[in-house]
Amino acid sequence: MAAIEQKKMAPRDQGAPNYKEYLHPLMVKNYGKWKYHEKVKPGVIKRVAEGGDVLWVVRAGSPRTLSVDKVRGICQIADKFCKGFLRFTSRANVEFFVDRLEDVEPLVREVRDKLGFPIGGTGNGVTNIVHTQGWMHCNLPGTDALGAVKALMDELYDEFTNERLPARVKISLSCCSINCGGQADIAVNLQHHHPPKINHNNMQICELPKVVAICPVAAIRPATVGSKNSLEVVEEKCMYCGACHGQCPSMEIRDPDTDTLSLWVGGKSANTRGGPSFMKLALWGLPNNPPRWPEVGAAVKTLLRAYKDSAKEYERMGEWIDRIGWKRFFDLTGFPFTKYHIDTYRFARTTFNTSTQVKP
Repeated sequence: MAAIEQKKMAPRDQGAPNYKEYLHPLMVKNYGKWKYHEKVKPGVIKRVAEGGDVLWVVRAGSPRTLSVDKVRGICQIADKFCKGFLRFTSRANVEFFVDRLEDVEPLVREVRDKLGFPIGGTGNGVTNIVHTQGWMHCNLPGTDALGAVKALMDELYDEFTNERLPARVKISLSCCSINCGGQADIAVNLQHHHPPKINHNNMQICELPKVVAICPVAAIRPATVGSKNSLEVVEEKCMYCGACHGQCPSMEIRDPDTDTLSLWVGGKSANTRGGPSFMKLALWGLPNNPPRWPEVGAAVKTLLRAYKDSAKEYERMGEWIDRIGWKRFFDLTGFPFTKYHIDTYRFARTTFNTSTQVKP
């Protein structure tokens, strides 16, 4: 017993670690004291501190799904040029921190040649696409987010490595209608087109009260089927989101024959200028067509061309649409306007208040 008491306890490992332990020494030294930054070229940013210290940041786009060997290759380059310091951004870019100018170009060459990663994603261009898990991990995907993002970024490679758009363009891709990918200038979301099909013989594996509670529109209610407790769906209320399937695999909503992809535009999370905004439907009914999803790539490129030709400098996608109006938007893109573009959702008024800014 005494030996057990003398044994050293393991360190606490729950909760977030102190982030400053993982910052580059120059970032710790000048924390809160940065004077300005400038974009040297696409993918390279120079940050200057009040005391004169300079830190170069080199941003590369990663494919997100990485092998162990690829992760080791990233770390070897960071050890060679960055004293081991790097970070992954929320959009899966890799940022290397360099404190010597003469190391910047050799680092860029090794990232391109050894890792095969493009340099870019800064300034007025397309940054890496944030996405949901898709078939690799998620329990209710209707499409493969990772594969679709890889195919789409292959199409948009030049917009990642250049800064020739009016403003930055953030893109997201969600493998189901719940939209874990979040708000973005351009979003590709899966859409279901019918209520879930219930396997009443297998409902005992599900927590029925939890399934009822998870429905955002109260379309699910208890039912008795063949003397067994089960559930039923009020079809006129159901909006085909698929949240119930995430709680109960016996309520299957995925359908390879009817599921489609849709294009949404104008989403924004920042409070800058016009404030945050939800995305709005631009194009629906795109085929869920793996492995390259060519219809999605063509639609996104059409939208970017119209935005590039018509938007003003530093005007984000949603701000551009607000200025020109939806009629002009559909004229410029050639997307068809349908009844599905009219917001008839019964709780639509609650979506109007999306900003922390005070508006008259």
